[in-house]
Amino acid sequence: MNAAGGRRRKLVVVSAGLSVPSSTRLLGDRLAAAVAGHDTSVEVQVVEVRELAVEIAHHLTNGFPGRKLAAASDAVAGADGLVVVTPVFSASYSGLFKSFFDVLDRDALAGKPVLIAATGGSARHSLVLEHAMRPLFAYLRAVVVPTGVYAASEDWGAQGLAGRIERAASELGGLMAGLSGSGVASSAEPEEFVVVPFAERLAALKG
Repeated sequence: MNAAGGRRRKLVVVSAGLSVPSSTRLLGDRLAAAVAGHDTSVEVQVVEVRELAVEIAHHLTNGFPGRKLAAASDAVAGADGLVVVTPVFSASYSGLFKSFFDVLDRDALAGKPVLIAATGGSARHSLVLEHAMRPLFAYLRAVVVPTGVYAASEDWGAQGLAGRIERAASELGGLMAGLSGSGVASSAEPEEFVVVPFAERLAALKG
């Protein structure tokens, strides 16, 4: 519960960056901060896939998650929304990133709002969001926000990235709050339908 008595919403950032510091983690942090900036009831938890690499490999071969991987899986399954960020390797998401989602429960992401993001050395890889990540999370039955965020090396500190982060964060925040994509709920009451018997309609035509 937050100070106002409302339920706190949980946002989980899944970052597949390999280095420390990591531009992939940095992008995930900026997206999470933007979501939290729109809604102070949001709690942020970060899952660093790099730290789960051994347990993911073991799970793929023996079918059992280790303690850290089980905790990360529970965090993802219990989240109200996700930010997923991967570096681009060979024109797609990293193998470690994909393996993490391969070992999750098949229904873990069903109906869950997900913001997709990626980092790379060149703007030429920006379509990874559309040709690789969006289909993956659509297959997992997640609700992918319309705006994905790709950050090439030259985007950091340049105009445009901040605006994309804000737009994507606003869309994710709206979905997490159960509102429409614009963040504004409709106040219109549903129209009341009245069923008129066919005989009555026919009589009206004859009259």
